[in-house]
Amino acid sequence: MVWTIIGVTFIVWLAFVVLFSPRIDYRVTLPLRPDGDEFLRVFQATCQAVVHRHNRAEVFTNGARFYPAMREAIRGAQASVNFEAYIFSPGTAADMLIDALVERANAGVEVRLVFDAIGSSDMSGEPLRRLRDAGCGVYFYQPMQWYRLHRMNNRTHRELLVVDGTVAFTGGAGVADWWLKEDGGTPAWRDTMVSIQGPVVSALQGVFAENWLECCGEILTGPRHWPVPREVGATEAMLIKSSPSDRATASRVAFQMLIEGAARSVDICTPYFLPDRAMRRALAAAAQRGVTVRVIVPGALCDQRLVRLASRRMYGELLRSGVRIFEYRPSMTHVKALIVDDTWAMIGTTNVDNRSFEHNDEVNVAFREAAVTARLRGDVESDRLSSDEVTMDVWSARPVLEKLVEPICWILERQQ
Repeated sequence: MVWTIIGVTFIVWLAFVVLFSPRIDYRVTLPLRPDGDEFLRVFQATCQAVVHRHNRAEVFTNGARFYPAMREAIRGAQASVNFEAYIFSPGTAADMLIDALVERANAGVEVRLVFDAIGSSDMSGEPLRRLRDAGCGVYFYQPMQWYRLHRMNNRTHRELLVVDGTVAFTGGAGVADWWLKEDGGTPAWRDTMVSIQGPVVSALQGVFAENWLECCGEILTGPRHWPVPREVGATEAMLIKSSPSDRATASRVAFQMLIEGAARSVDICTPYFLPDRAMRRALAAAAQRGVTVRVIVPGALCDQRLVRLASRRMYGELLRSGVRIFEYRPSMTHVKALIVDDTWAMIGTTNVDNRSFEHNDEVNVAFREAAVTARLRGDVESDRLSSDEVTMDVWSARPVLEKLVEPICWILERQQ
């Protein structure tokens, strides 16, 4: 009886904290154009990050391209492979990478992996045994234990691969077959990953080292993980990481500054679109001052239907302000990207929702380089042409049942 009362009390307390904790009303004191030196200086200081110059970036569209590229990077490892994933699910995609990881571990390469305990909960049995038998270090982030219950809402949502401290991959995708191939008539998910070489890789390595330290207490040092950075290209890149230990997360600040400063265009791709009041206000204001604002979200093939309902509930106020919303038709889209003007492109793991901005550990890379921005915008244009635009007439004519359910979906706006 006593333990029942304690358990119920804890659940009520946790629900109160999650649902009713005050939010920050984000806004900038003076919008700065993203292409200016002043913006760059303030952006770095506010996000507590540094722009690294002389990098090279390559964008990979969809799992059929990025998984083989990741496998080849692992196969080329000579010293270390560090891998972090929210989702690492057994199957063809996992086997593709596990084979390469085991082979390099057997060759003497240090292999370390961090999997989220909830997102990768089915990572067990033979796949896990193969990794550990080969000498790979494997830890699960925030396992469900009684003394961790107060942090059970904090997950590592980071998707990150760093090889030899010189090449890194990040983006929206974890490791699972739904990113790689059709399943029962359902097409593979649409997603994007980026491969990066150059000085910013050290910062990405630091992100992995942060979660590895939290999992097992080991501080990564030495040239296996921290080789002298090499200048390999002309791309400027800035690491933007966030975690719930920061009340105002850097990723949320980055979104606000870029959107409020936009002069010509804002393109957002996100699988879960639940912008808070401050972001909705910023998007609406941008559209009303003549900025082209477009948002691409999942259509009917969405893996989280209640989240989609909660998202569609918000469309009205954005559509009235001139924001254009497109629902992707061919498959579930899981792309997470923000492109502003022809200046900045940010890609990584952050969804446009409260869970990403306040509860999860996330990682993003913001690129200030026209070629990367143009490459990602090309994908946006292709995805837009494969989407159905939601006009005010279409939104107003949505099913009656959807309208009836919407008022109770507000709870997801705080949790997702």
